[in-house]
Amino acid sequence: MLKRRDAILRAAGAGFLLRGQIAFAKAAQPSTAVNFDVPPNACDCHTHVFADPAKFPFWAGRNYTPETALPSELVAQQRALRMQRVVIVTASVYGTDNSSTLYAIRDLGARARGVAVIDDKTTDSALDTMARSGIRGVRLNIAAAGVAGEKDAAARFRAASDRVKSRNWHIQINTGLGVISGLKNFVRDSPATVVFDHFGGAQAGLGVEQPGFADLLDLVRSGKAYVKISNAYTRSTLAPGYADVAPIARALIAANVDRILWGSNWPHPGQTPPGKRASDITPLQQIDDGRILNLLATWVTDPAIRKKILVDNPARLYGF
Repeated sequence: MLKRRDAILRAAGAGFLLRGQIAFAKAAQPSTAVNFDVPPNACDCHTHVFADPAKFPFWAGRNYTPETALPSELVAQQRALRMQRVVIVTASVYGTDNSSTLYAIRDLGARARGVAVIDDKTTDSALDTMARSGIRGVRLNIAAAGVAGEKDAAARFRAASDRVKSRNWHIQINTGLGVISGLKNFVRDSPATVVFDHFGGAQAGLGVEQPGFADLLDLVRSGKAYVKISNAYTRSTLAPGYADVAPIARALIAANVDRILWGSNWPHPGQTPPGKRASDITPLQQIDDGRILNLLATWVTDPAIRKKILVDNPARLYGF
């Protein structure tokens, strides 16, 4: 007999979960109040939307299956964080289908921008349409794609550079410090602006001396790359305060405050647990984004610098 929890999770995967039906099947909302003055037009630069999979199917090659996380829930989360602008990134579960991201941008309107995932089959006319719809960059999910070799990573980076160089788009890369070190010279020579996700994949517990972190700092310092100080909870081993993240956050900010972005990574998708299939629904993580955002005020005490990170840098990069 189908257990009640399994039935609810299957309903969630089919897009039929009712709001408020059960706590674990809802995307996280902040439970800690923001404790500093968030400047007007602040932007959360890294979120995802997982719309009804009956209308927006997942990619067959995905490595996890999330619960739904709808635009209306994103609006509620952003309101609690006092954010007025948001960037929606196509998650790896969609492959190169950006329909869910475009739907969310339409739903949220002028406050939203997006980052798409493309391949060599994505036409120029499709890129033109996405640009008109609010897309401002493309994402290379090198970590999720399992591309570890420098040669393969460089080939993907060059291909993306060729596609975006005439559009004033950026290339967003989700990877680790080892790949960043291998791509360092390509990034320096690229006509495209580069954005590294989630502290460049740095592990907070290894500190500022960990291999590859100096290369990330050099690229940020040079102005060739932005970095998102996002997803702190996966960089740290010291929940719930994440104290070990502070040194790497402060080092990146000190390198070049004009190239730092903040993002929540809402709705905090998890990875498929051992023994489960990628097609099994993995509950979203219940992360307190209010607590995470408050970390920024401990890393940066100057409100003028926080404004650069939350308002000025996103406005420049995403064209708000």
